[in-house]
Amino acid sequence: MVAPTATPERFSARALQQFSSALLQQAGLPRAPAEAVASTLVDGDLLGHDTHGLALLAPYVKEIENGTMTLSGAPQVVSDRPAALVWDGRRLPGPWLVHQGIDALMPRARELGTASLAIHHSHHIACLAAYLLRATEAGFLMLLSSSDPAVQSVAPFGGTKAVFTPNPIAAGIPTSGTPFLVDISASITTNGMSARLHKAGQQFEEAWMLDADGNASRDPAVLASDPPGTILPLGGLSAGHKGFGLAVLIEALTAGLSGFGRADPAAGWGATVFMSLYDPAAFGGEAAFKRQMDYIGEACRSNPPRPGVAQVRMPGDRGMARRAEQLQRGVALYPTIAPALRTVAQQYGLTFPAVLSD
Repeated sequence: MVAPTATPERFSARALQQFSSALLQQAGLPRAPAEAVASTLVDGDLLGHDTHGLALLAPYVKEIENGTMTLSGAPQVVSDRPAALVWDGRRLPGPWLVHQGIDALMPRARELGTASLAIHHSHHIACLAAYLLRATEAGFLMLLSSSDPAVQSVAPFGGTKAVFTPNPIAAGIPTSGTPFLVDISASITTNGMSARLHKAGQQFEEAWMLDADGNASRDPAVLASDPPGTILPLGGLSAGHKGFGLAVLIEALTAGLSGFGRADPAAGWGATVFMSLYDPAAFGGEAAFKRQMDYIGEACRSNPPRPGVAQVRMPGDRGMARRAEQLQRGVALYPTIAPALRTVAQQYGLTFPAVLSD
């Protein structure tokens, strides 16, 4: 693994998106889903989620090569009511399915006030925060969550055998200014970060893992041991019941409402997905909603910071600032990403984007 540097290489976001789309198309994905996947992965890096952005591009290409990602067609409609939908995603590209879902929900939520979609047999959906701006810019509050029935890495609180994935959940909340972008998981860390540190031979700064005997550990290598260890729920050893409860809720929203999950045979790396859109105009009103959210934002940002903290930030503040900076100066890719993509690019006769000069 290449160690992070003080001055990471930067690349044009537009060039990265064009390259990613071209690579996916060369691998066999049609243009529309390729562009949806490419833009979502780049947006993940723009917001600073560098384990769930372009770090996933080479693995996605491998999934195409292995025939474990469906390349064409549409999701199968399992159930369709005015405010509630269920799709079988047929292992189509996850980012494309989520964007198709947003397209399907927006007119329904505008008419009915709220609309929800559950998807089973989706492929992996990458960074949840990358989808939220589409909703907030249109004035919607959005909830989005996912789980992967084929993967277990998080034990229930008090247990030692994995049952859950990290089970992320995200919320996009419109305001009069910068939206609140919440992107958290029911576990204390993610599979992606654990794999990155394990590959680098590094450990977490705190004991965020359990070995197979239930002993606290800082070493992500416990996930690869035999028998494997687990990732602690959000809240860790003292308050992990909170993350455990959140994991159960997300399983109910994703697997429960979609009708497919851990009770069924595993279907490969992918996701069950739940999303809802809410139109504030159908509730207390758009102006009233933003007045309340603006108050919360001001009360938190102006809150006296504790020692060592410059200023309290709202969820999404740092991501949006990083996005604006990287759109102007270029995307600072994590050091392992560009070398991996240069290798894949060479295999497909493509040229990876040039490094931007200062």
